[in-house]
Amino acid sequence: MKDMEQFYKKLWILVLPIALQNLLSAIVSASDALMLGMLDQQSLSAISLATQVQFVLSLFFAALTIGTTILAAQYWGKDNKEAVEKVLAIALRLSFLISVVFFIAALFFPGLLMRIFTNDTKLIKLGIPYLRIVSVSYLCMGISQIYLCIMKNSGRTFRSTIYGSTTVVINLILNTVLIFGLFGMPKLEISGAAIATVIARIVELLLVLLENQKQDVVRIRINYLMHREKELWKDFLHYTTPVLANELVWGCGFTMFSVIMGHLGSDAIAANSIANIVKNIIACVCLGIGTGSGILIGNELGRGDLEKARLYGDKLCQVAIFVGVVSNLIILVGIPIILRCAGNLTDQAYSYLRFMLFICGYYMIGKSINSTVISGIFCAGGDTKFGFLCDTVTMWVVIVPLGAIAAFILKLPVLMVYFLLNLDELIKLPAVYHHYKKYNWVKNLTKE
Repeated sequence: MKDMEQFYKKLWILVLPIALQNLLSAIVSASDALMLGMLDQQSLSAISLATQVQFVLSLFFAALTIGTTILAAQYWGKDNKEAVEKVLAIALRLSFLISVVFFIAALFFPGLLMRIFTNDTKLIKLGIPYLRIVSVSYLCMGISQIYLCIMKNSGRTFRSTIYGSTTVVINLILNTVLIFGLFGMPKLEISGAAIATVIARIVELLLVLLENQKQDVVRIRINYLMHREKELWKDFLHYTTPVLANELVWGCGFTMFSVIMGHLGSDAIAANSIANIVKNIIACVCLGIGTGSGILIGNELGRGDLEKARLYGDKLCQVAIFVGVVSNLIILVGIPIILRCAGNLTDQAYSYLRFMLFICGYYMIGKSINSTVISGIFCAGGDTKFGFLCDTVTMWVVIVPLGAIAAFILKLPVLMVYFLLNLDELIKLPAVYHHYKKYNWVKNLTKE
């Protein structure tokens, strides 16, 4: 009983701040779309497609932060601060290099990037200035996202949430002012949303750099950035490479959903945009549990308490199921409210959205379980290859071909295509359960 009280206390200390930060970030994404949706449906559709570039970038950051958590959580559980700082240096080198590549692509080739997602010339024209401006934020994220991850893994979860939340509030306020031209500012519409994002990310970076000046915390050290720790570098690549492959396989498959929906008309794009916003907001607690479970179990594995880690894993699965069911009910109950707040959509888009939200509700059950088990529990013990294999088969052998055939060859109705594209999380569940019961993830990865 005492162990379980301790478990829930540790879990919610981690999950609640992370979930809050996820929620605020999702609200900013929603504010971009909803505020622009108040202007016109074309602006809503354009920004929903343009932000797919940042979504792909976020896949790289997600892989690096998961890889960082795998090692940092275990070494922090072992009280090895020096190893955690070396892991931080490895992740920062890689993340900044990736952010530079995306910065160059968005700044110099925005039209080419938009054409990947749509053939609508009006949407492409609207998306180009957004990508050019927002590209600067990618450079800031290359540093701040990794450092915020390390803060969560080194006992500073609450402070990390404060910094992330401050950034989100600034972004939200600037969105309102710059999109609509309030308080004497020019009405910048889509460009205003991009400028707000850049300013907020710069503030986030400054907060992170100020935090790094403290002497008693895990810090960015120049000598670790300049010189690689051979064993840690090898371990980092060993555990992170499958995660990166997994994120890209899943994320590019998910992006293909937008590509497929993007060729089914502006009504489908707009409804899908709102449905995705709802998914992202409601999924905050699910994703928070996934992140928290990786840290919680990683700490126990690093301490060598494998039996406790296994017990925690079983409890986390139960929590994930409960949260998934509650998330489903919240979406279903909230459909009338969401429809009223959806902005200036056409009647056809409203019709699409209503059905899409029903599908999103049931999708959340699978999402909650898989994000906790695959991204959290499995990765905590270095069991990273399963997620890659599972998503490769699910996305590229089943869902993407099925969706493409349904949309472009069979010419099925929009809602049937959407239904097929949202089966991915549910069809993974039997394989995930079977692999979990093998307990291959119960491993101490630390070295002396």
